[in-house]
Amino acid sequence: MPSPVDLPVSSILVMADTQQVDSKAERKVARLAKQITSFSKAHGGAEGQVAYLGERGARIVLVGEDGGWGDLVAPSYEIAEQAVEKSGITRHDSFDGDFAAKVKTGRYEWSRMAGIQVGGPKND
Repeated sequence: MPSPVDLPVSSILVMADTQQVDSKAERKVARLAKQITSFSKAHGGAEGQVAYLGERGARIVLVGEDGGWGDLVAPSYEIAEQAVEKSGITRHDSFDGDFAAKVKTGRYEWSRMAGIQVGGPKND
């Protein structure tokens, strides 16, 4: 194994940058996992699904056992996957019919969705 003296200076700088990025990613994973766990506890358990958002990262959709739902955005798909795994919730590959059927929506969501379908919310 080469000693640090044998490595070109640029290699050491790249390794330092990688370590900083890795520790930042680890902190983000831990923070997201904590939020997922908190959601799960508040809703009697939870299940989730990770969706790729492109350059923006990934969306973690959460559905509680009580039908409550929410989402979080992670800076990358990998971070989202790690956070879901660390939280210990069940992960679905897709937001299919059985999983989606667990979501309970209220009057607000239905009026909001209907408003979007007929030209947006009214400004009364």
